[in-house]
Amino acid sequence: MMAQQKIQSLDFFTIHLYEKIVVDLMAVDHWEAISGKLVIDPDVFDIKNQKWVRDVSYPYQINPSAQEAHKVFLEVLSLSEDKKTSLVTIAIKHQSPVVAQAWVALIIEAVTEELRGSDVEEAQGSIAFLEQQRTQTSLVSLDEVFAQLIEEQTKTIMLANVSKDYVFNVIDPAVVPELKSEPKRALICILGTLLGGMLGTLLVLVRHYAFGKAVIDEYGS
Repeated sequence: MMAQQKIQSLDFFTIHLYEKIVVDLMAVDHWEAISGKLVIDPDVFDIKNQKWVRDVSYPYQINPSAQEAHKVFLEVLSLSEDKKTSLVTIAIKHQSPVVAQAWVALIIEAVTEELRGSDVEEAQGSIAFLEQQRTQTSLVSLDEVFAQLIEEQTKTIMLANVSKDYVFNVIDPAVVPELKSEPKRALICILGTLLGGMLGTLLVLVRHYAFGKAVIDEYGS
């Protein structure tokens, strides 16, 4: 689907998203759930002076480039399509659920406006071309064909300008989730326990065979 490819493109990110989300994308330290405050890392971005202060090595720059930020953006963006229903799901993973919701809404609005504008511009160009060709022919049959084609392009323009959900017919708008999607603390505890047990068992076996062999060598000699 064109909209999905557009959303993931560097060009779309640079034009519509970069300036609006780059700080919350690249400089967040943590999010305070109780106050709802998003805390920016002072070693990365100076809020008071609105200036990047991060320490990076070449080829990166102090100010994150659109290309660098785009790579990070793709890591937190999730796009999936149900092949049976053609339903598209757009999700953002962020420390702040409020920011995640806002970004999804921003993405949908931006891609809708871009594709709407593109389709209107294309239709207007087609109408201008058809009108020109229509004036250059005297055949009644062709005149009717041109009229039908112009009517179709006119309908495209009307639909694009009238329809609010021109690209996506939003079934379930973005919401602020009440529960964390990650990290899954229960899973972390279980994996930590299993890993600890495995390491403990491995240590016992190593000590058993290592020291057991040393004792055998001592008495054997």
